[in-house]
Amino acid sequence: MIIKIAEHSGFCFGVKQAIETAENVISEHAAHPGRSGVYSFGPLIHNQSVNDDLTAKGLIITDDLDEIPEGSTVIVRSHGEPEAFYEAAEARGLKIVDATCPFVAKIHKLVSDASRAGKNIIIAGDRTHPEVKGINGWCGGNAFICENAEDAEHFGGDSAFIVCQTTSKKETLDSIINVLSEKGISLEINNTICSATTERQKAAAELASESDCMVVVGGYTSSNSRKLAEICRNVCPATYFIEDFKELPLQEVCKYCKIGVAAGASTPEREIKEVVTAMSDTKEVTSMEDVMEDVEASLRLPRSGDIVKGKIDQVDDNQVIVNLGCKKDGILYPNEVSLEEGQKLTDLFKVGDEIEAKVIKTDDNDGGLLLSKKKLEISEHWNEIKEALENKSTIDVKVSRVVKGGVVAFYKEASGFIPLSQLSNRFVESADEFLGQVLSVKVTRVDERRGNRAVFSHRAVLSEERQQKVDEIWETLNEGDIVEGTVMRFTEYGAFIDLGGIDGLLHISEISWGKLRHPSEVLKIGQKVNVKILSMNKEKGKISLGLKQTTPEPWSIIDEKFHVDDIVKGKVVQLKEYGAFIELEPGLDGLVHISEVANKRVNNISEELTVGQEVTAKILDIDSERKRISLSLKDVAGAEDAEEAPEEEAAPVEEAPAEEAPAEEAPVEEAPVEEAPAEEAAPEEEVPAEEAAPEETPAE
Repeated sequence: MIIKIAEHSGFCFGVKQAIETAENVISEHAAHPGRSGVYSFGPLIHNQSVNDDLTAKGLIITDDLDEIPEGSTVIVRSHGEPEAFYEAAEARGLKIVDATCPFVAKIHKLVSDASRAGKNIIIAGDRTHPEVKGINGWCGGNAFICENAEDAEHFGGDSAFIVCQTTSKKETLDSIINVLSEKGISLEINNTICSATTERQKAAAELASESDCMVVVGGYTSSNSRKLAEICRNVCPATYFIEDFKELPLQEVCKYCKIGVAAGASTPEREIKEVVTAMSDTKEVTSMEDVMEDVEASLRLPRSGDIVKGKIDQVDDNQVIVNLGCKKDGILYPNEVSLEEGQKLTDLFKVGDEIEAKVIKTDDNDGGLLLSKKKLEISEHWNEIKEALENKSTIDVKVSRVVKGGVVAFYKEASGFIPLSQLSNRFVESADEFLGQVLSVKVTRVDERRGNRAVFSHRAVLSEERQQKVDEIWETLNEGDIVEGTVMRFTEYGAFIDLGGIDGLLHISEISWGKLRHPSEVLKIGQKVNVKILSMNKEKGKISLGLKQTTPEPWSIIDEKFHVDDIVKGKVVQLKEYGAFIELEPGLDGLVHISEVANKRVNNISEELTVGQEVTAKILDIDSERKRISLSLKDVAGAEDAEEAPEEEAAPVEEAPAEEAPAEEAPVEEAPVEEAPAEEAAPEEEVPAEEAAPEETPAE
């Protein structure tokens, strides 16, 4: 004999919640003898043995509110009650403990809202069932009750808001909808069949299809048990519907080799076990030990901290009900799931999905085991953090808040600390700018002894990235290359140029062919410049750059720009005893000898010229080999005077010979002028020796 139990057999979440709620309330009242009694308005569930047990513990079952003394506690059973019940109970001063199944309570709200909106409400279900009566009580008793397709033919509205009893068959609901649709009625359909009911019926039908005989265990007044027996009988004619093992027709059952067992939502595990045991005692079977182990396992509860696996029975936006294969279901609330913004539980979970979670509480006060995906994920996330520490790998964290000395950042659901000094490779005055940012970090420390505390570093990642970038740049650069860079900062001896992640030094002497006192005379911070790589030292990380090398050396093209007798403009850059140096363009200076400054004797050149003065000069000579240019200022001045003289001296010229006879003596008086070249010869010969000085000008 092979005996197999259908999946999802036994208590559903709503029934478990109602029973455990009742037991807790009874236990609490038993500890305080002076309190009033505990009542249930109608049988708590549709199972006589369970109700008998509760009655024995002190629960009083009644169908009349007037029988319940004022001040007593009344438990609302899992089927729920009409809205008027709550009003009447409160009016009598009764304390209400609501054990309505959450999925039934959801239907109450749907119907209540639809009623206030003036919609025509149809309830698909058994009109005599307490659940349907309760639902109808939330729309003023005005709903149209549809038990089958025939009833739907009598609906007279042009639109309808449809809900259904949680234990209805999907086929029945579909047949009702088909009739209403064919009548052209506008429908707003809410399939409120409990997913646990659907799964239970599906599992029972599958088991019945492969069994010789089916035994369905459940209360005769239980709607879902009766439907379960009907479904099984349609597939397997040899189906027996019993309330407990005492009604089991052993002689008939023993004729079959493959026996399937299914149980309704209000059937306790012990009754399933008793039925299986009764059948196994009649004949020795090989599979019985496994079956009994499964039954025993279903009676054991996981402990807080255990990692459990189960299959989702029900899911909505407020909770996920997980069948863990024991007498309590697992409950997963939104705050224990990592949801993205705008995401809902129904977006992540579907009925029938298998999930793994961590037990964080063995009693959530509603008869279930409180589960957490977050806590399970946190354990996994800490393992990933430790692995990142060992492998020196990078992880992404999100900065959540600023604390003293740094920030708290989360890797998924695990938190860590980033010190202020490790937020960036630059100085950070305030960490507020990093709030909400996702940063790539290295794990620098994990302290398991202090409850898994981690320290992260974003600076380490930036440094690593910069080093990689520097290495790449070093591989692409070569001496002699001309590259683009950005002026980053100045020093007295030059400027630092960013070449895309690595800095090179542009020495002040390499900026211009001329002489500079400071780089800012030519460059500006942030300016883009093309520079030439003069030398590279990767070991020391130094690159020397040149800017002037990107333009021709002035002396190499002097013949193209300047010629003897050209009138040119320039700036006085240096004064010497023997003359002045005039900059015609950067890197190209000419000498004005003291004798060429003015048309008179000049003893102190500083009385005639100043450094920085703009002047116009005539080129007397260009010596390309010695890189020397001789200039004259007086020749330019004489030429200008000659142009003006005819206009100013025109009238007196004719009278001068008669009146100014002594003028013949002028040459004698001005003889020294003719001797000037001889007197100045020595300085001119010494100019080459003195000109060495300008090259040392920066030192001066």
